Amino acid sequence: MLKKLHLSIVSPEKSIFDGDVSIVTLPGTVGSFSILPGHAPIVSSLQAGTLSYTLEEGGEEHTLDIQGGFVEMSGNTASVCIS
Repeated sequence: MLKKLHLSIVSPEKSIFDGDVSIVTLPGTVGSFSILPGHAPIVSSLQAGTLSYTLEEGGEEHTLDIQGGFVEMSGNTASVCIS
């Protein structure tokens, strides 16, 4: 059984999302990439584009247009700081 992937999205102004997801897709500076549960630790910068994630419960997909930022994946938690 796969572990859950916890996603935390924050901006300088507020917390945007904090919960369990099955996948998150991010606009990396060298191309779009996805993170699934169990992904290796990573730190990456993000460029302007669309961030999307699918909720663990119910499978509902959400999208968010961002101007940039960074993501850190560690211990099955993806922490995204966006601008």
